Formats: sequence, C-alpha cells, structure tokens
Amino acid sequence: MRSFVRAASVAIPALLLSLAAACGGDDGGADDDDDGDGGGGPPDACEGLGCNQVDCPNVGETTSLSGVVYAPNGTLPLYNVNVYVANGPVAPFAEGAQCDRCGSTLSGNPLVQTTTDTEGRFKLDDVPAGVDIPLVIQVGKWRRQVTIPAVTQCVDTALTADDTRLPRTQAEGDIPQMALTTGGADALECLLRKVGIADSEFTTATGTGRVHLYTGAGGTDQFDGANGGASFTNATTLWDDAASLAAYDVVFLSCEGDQNEGQKPEPSRAAMKEYADLGGRVFTSHWHNIWIEQGPAPWDTAMTWNFQSDLGNVTADINTGFDRGAALSDWLENVGASTTAGEIDLRDTQHTLQAVNESLADKWIYLDDTDNGTPSVQYTSFTTPMEAAGDQRCGRVVFSDIHVSTGDDSSGNLAFPSGGCTTDVDVLTPQEKVLAFMIFDIASCVGPVVD
Repeated sequence: MRSFVRAASVAIPALLLSLAAACGGDDGGADDDDDGDGGGGPPDACEGLGCNQVDCPNVGETTSLSGVVYAPNGTLPLYNVNVYVANGPVAPFAEGAQCDRCGSTLSGNPLVQTTTDTEGRFKLDDVPAGVDIPLVIQVGKWRRQVTIPAVTQCVDTALTADDTRLPRTQAEGDIPQMALTTGGADALECLLRKVGIADSEFTTATGTGRVHLYTGAGGTDQFDGANGGASFTNATTLWDDAASLAAYDVVFLSCEGDQNEGQKPEPSRAAMKEYADLGGRVFTSHWHNIWIEQGPAPWDTAMTWNFQSDLGNVTADINTGFDRGAALSDWLENVGASTTAGEIDLRDTQHTLQAVNESLADKWIYLDDTDNGTPSVQYTSFTTPMEAAGDQRCGRVVFSDIHVSTGDDSSGNLAFPSGGCTTDVDVLTPQEKVLAFMIFDIASCVGPVVD
C-alpha cells in the first residue's frame, strides 16, 4: 500500500522536485515503511508523479479522469485509443513507415493507462492528484498531449471534448504523415477534411503538411486559388519504388474508375508490398484492387474477385466473429450509423470482391445474398508480411468496395478543396462513418487489441 500523499497546488517543475521527498516523508502514521508489517523497514519506492497517487479512504473511491476521445472534428467518438498519464518525457515519433505491434511500450513511461471503448469512452483510475497533470491520447502516430490544470484526489475529473479530441494541426499534436492519391471515381480527400484535419495540413508532395496530395487517373490535380493553386505530383512517382512510399505512415488510394494497369506495373506492385511489409498502411478503394488481385504472392491468393455489376443501395452484414468486427458493429450503433446490430446500410455499392480467404484476411462487411446470387465483400483487411507469423507482422492493408458516396467530387477539373468538396463538412453519413472507423483503425497497432 502507498503512503497517503496530499497533492500540493504547485507548478509542475516544483512538484516533480518535491515528490520524491514526499514518498519517504512521515505521513503521521505508525508505519512509515507502509509494507503492512508494522516495522521500520524502507519506504515503498515511487518516482515522479507516482508519488502523487493516493489511497482514498472510502471503498470504491479513486482519483480518476474520464471523457470521450474524438476524431479531430471533435464530434466522432473513436474506439481503441490509448489514454495515459506520462511519468517521463514523451519522445518524438520516427518519420516514415515503422513496425508498430500491439503491446509495444508507449513513450513517456506511462503511470496509468487505458483504452477507449466502442462509445469512445475512457475512465483512467488511480491518476496522480495535483496540478498540471500530463495526459497523452494516442492511436498509432496520432497523438495529442494535454495538460490537465488540476486533478482533485478521490473524485472523478470529467474532461471536455476539446480536451480529448485528436489534433487537427501539427501545432496541436502529432499527425501521421499521409499520402493520398486522387481519383476520378472517389473523393477520399474530402472525407479526411470531414474527420477534422485542417486544410492547412493538405499540401503538395514537397510541402510541409501531414497529407500530401498526388494526382491519380482522372482525379483532382491542383489546389484552388485560395489555397495557392499549386499542382499535385503524379501518383506514379509515389508508388514507383518502396523508398518513396516508405516516407509515409499511411497511403490512401482513391478509386480511379478503372484499374489503369499500365500505370501500376509489376515493379510498382512489388514496391507496394515491400512498403506494407515494412509496416506501412495502405487503404485501397474499389479499382485499386489491382494491388491485391495482381499483387505479388501471397497477396494474389488472399481474395476471390468477380467484377459483377454494381449492387446499388444495400443493407450489408457486419462480421462480428472477430474482435475488431464486433467492435465495429457496436461502434456503428453507438455513433448512429446503424439501427440494427450487425447491419449497415450502404449506398452505390460495388461488387468487385466475391470472397476472402479468412486464413489470410479479415472479412469485415459483406453480403451473402445478392440479386445474382453471388456473395460480395465490401470491406476486408489483412496484416503484413502475410508470410510471417501473426505476432511478427507490422503493416496493414484495407480494401473498400464502396466509395465515399456523399456527393463530393474528385474529378480532375475541380480544384481542391472548394471545387469538389461541397457537402456539409460537419455531417458524416453512415457510409462515411464506416470509412472513418477504417481511417483510424488502419493507423493503429498491428496485432490483437490489448484491453
């Protein structure tokens, strides 16, 4: 048991200097060693803010922080986000693709930590009482560090949405370095704005923003005048080799309306696999299935393709047979995107993918019954390298067989963002919420969710 320590209302530097002394100080009791034997042995050790954790006098009481973690927009709750009190310096992230496996130690010597549930909620118990308590909110390389001005001992301190949302800009915190290729049939770039990333973070490949825009076939190829009017680099320069890709944590590939095989030759497909195997994250939309269908082995064996006519508007099933699928089902209900457990309404649904080898990939959303009797899979993902054991994998690839489908347009004659991103930035459709879940899930650690 720890000695009872009353939090001092002092600035954090002075607090940290005095805490070690508080650990070994006389708390007025008969047993300063606090080991339960009534003797005079050495006191329990504590470090930094650990010396400001307290034993509350009443059963069930704890000093806690609680709240909901949101996407940068401040309104969309997020699942499986780490929340912790740092008891040391938080190190900067290394740039580019990294191997991030679940269970890895979080930076900053976490004193207490938890993860958000499918409502985005967390309660962090046994936090240190005092002033200027450092809180870290992190999923993958999304990370925000905030200072809680005061934490009162033995009660819960509820935090606001502005305290607990992920950063909109680099000034607010860490954002993964992302590349996004535009395409004439989808508008993923508009969805990234809707989840709350500030327009200032969208730049060309040579800019300093956290989202670098590249031009895919038929897609938007320049910024509008209000954002400088600069032209985007062609997407082929991004995927020409693994080194170009490796500069990015996540690569988003918007549907181009066709596979455009000539722009994605075999060396580029090999480079994409090499990037994912390094720990890169790849989000492929519809006709970007070429990276998987015609990708290097064993990617080309993971799925069965059919290329049937589009399905239109459908009610699809959510696979609750694995942890993240069950979490997605619960989360969609909690954020108002699903009214029936295990089901989701989708618009303008494609029918490219028939089946998934579930020993190699996860089937998230699917239809067993379609008009032509052929099953269809709308969302699937796998971790990489596929050849490695599960606990040795580092990267993740997502395939989506639906478009954002909100009325936003990514056509080449429409400059970003004002030309094509025309729907209400504050409104997310059910379909967009599914995609938003994937945007943050793809950035998270690889491996089983650690509760």
